[in-house]
Amino acid sequence: MEYELSDGVAVIRLNRPDSMNSLTVAAKEALLAAIERAKADTGARAVLLTGTGRAFCAGQDLREHAESLESGRGLSDTVRAHYNPIVLGLARMPKPVVAAVNGTAAGAGASLAFACDLRIASEKASFLMAFANVGLGADSGASWTLPRLVGHARAMEMLMLAEPVKADRALEIGLVNRVVPHDDLAEAAHALAVRLANGPTVAYAAIKAELTFGSGLDLANALEMEASLQDQCADTADHANATRAFVRKEKPVFEGS
Repeated sequence: MEYELSDGVAVIRLNRPDSMNSLTVAAKEALLAAIERAKADTGARAVLLTGTGRAFCAGQDLREHAESLESGRGLSDTVRAHYNPIVLGLARMPKPVVAAVNGTAAGAGASLAFACDLRIASEKASFLMAFANVGLGADSGASWTLPRLVGHARAMEMLMLAEPVKADRALEIGLVNRVVPHDDLAEAAHALAVRLANGPTVAYAAIKAELTFGSGLDLANALEMEASLQDQCADTADHANATRAFVRKEKPVFEGS
């Protein structure tokens, strides 16, 4: 796992290219540590998650998993111990999280991308909900995130048929926000993350919370949640400075507080 900070962006890079960035226990623990580091990093105001080589992430390392099955350990509670904290860490990150999908995103690897706030994909990217191919149901939040992105019917199709969805189709159905030429992905994703890093961080966190929880609330409770979070945003220096800049017809500069 690689972690670097540049222009206010914490870049987390999965780095097992020979294994398509598949996730061993060690890789999952390193990924969670990197996510927690990004959350605590005061210099990071946005997070960029990507992979090295030809894959974004192929999901669970099945070689390690096969060894676990042979030894009788089964899943060894890895869903609760590893995947769930990773997904919650991305979803609850109080900073915008961008997934730069550079290639194959399969199984839990695709679920990681779905847990991010925005997804920008290479034209070579593809998504495969591979769980059914190995006799498993969905995990890593896919049952929650996927239907919210593409709707119930398409989520059912992707999970049951387990057929790859290429980048152009992913854009068409709302699975990703943008598709760019493969050679342009790193620059485009970093530029998007930098744009978010220069934005109103507290307001972004409020937007994330509103959208995450608002869909499960009735209108009255959603309105109350909005009002509470809006009070918090209104107390920030970013709001005061941006309001003054608007009145003066100037471009606001956000400090993230």
